Amino acid sequence: MGKSLYDTVPAAADLFRRAGDILGYDLAALCFEGPAEKLNATSVCQPAIYVTALAGLESFKVSHPEEAASAEGAAGLSLGEYTALAFAGAFSFEDGLLLLQKRGEAMQRASDTASGGMVSILGLENDVVEALCDEARGGDVLLPANYLCPGNVVVSGSSEACCRVASLAEARGAMKVVPLTVAGAFHTRLMGSASDMLAQALDAVRFQTPRIPVYSNVDARFHSDPDEIRRILLTQLTSPVLWETSIRAMLDAGFDTFYESGPGRVLRGLMKRINRKIKPEGFNPAD
Repeated sequence: MGKSLYDTVPAAADLFRRAGDILGYDLAALCFEGPAEKLNATSVCQPAIYVTALAGLESFKVSHPEEAASAEGAAGLSLGEYTALAFAGAFSFEDGLLLLQKRGEAMQRASDTASGGMVSILGLENDVVEALCDEARGGDVLLPANYLCPGNVVVSGSSEACCRVASLAEARGAMKVVPLTVAGAFHTRLMGSASDMLAQALDAVRFQTPRIPVYSNVDARFHSDPDEIRRILLTQLTSPVLWETSIRAMLDAGFDTFYESGPGRVLRGLMKRINRKIKPEGFNPAD
């Protein structure tokens, strides 16, 4: 991912080179050539997605300079919130990169000590999925982790509970049930052991007031106080992602034009389910 941006946008290529110097390994080569199993490691894929998304924004600045300069708000899904905050000037590119490296390492360690996973459930209402989690949980951890759009909820928990809820969802008529390729039960208390490491990394970064509102995954609101943003990012580690609520909050605030930057088209697909009148553009390797 990101190869076309690297080849065509000098500022994007510079981000990949700077990232390699900071991280101590060739991030560009991993993004462009793999191997997939190494790129998919949580400690690598988080910095990789961050850099690729910001590289897409460099393309956006070239092709749509006025829109990039006049953007009035931002949001990012899970680790994408760090990309949005970097774009908004809440911290530097370098600090965001190192934060996500630490976040990825902390989440990988937490995953290694507590086996877990995530399952995407399509075609059922939120309350139905919540009830299925209650039914399948037993003595394990199992909770909705990503409220993405109508009829699309990702649940997260112990491996055994994820298997149980997948079977129940299929029996209750889910349109599709997809186990996700992730290292662990993200956005649940099973990530709690990662909190101390992330808190230390967040405390080491100089946060500034964002120049534009950045809507938080945790409460679908934007925060201007640097200490509050730091706290919200720590809370996000173990809290569900309220993506649909965040987008609806932006729509209610008057936002009517959206652009997606990152490796894929997922957010544009979610927007179609949230509000079909909005047709976002994208600046990423999938285009």
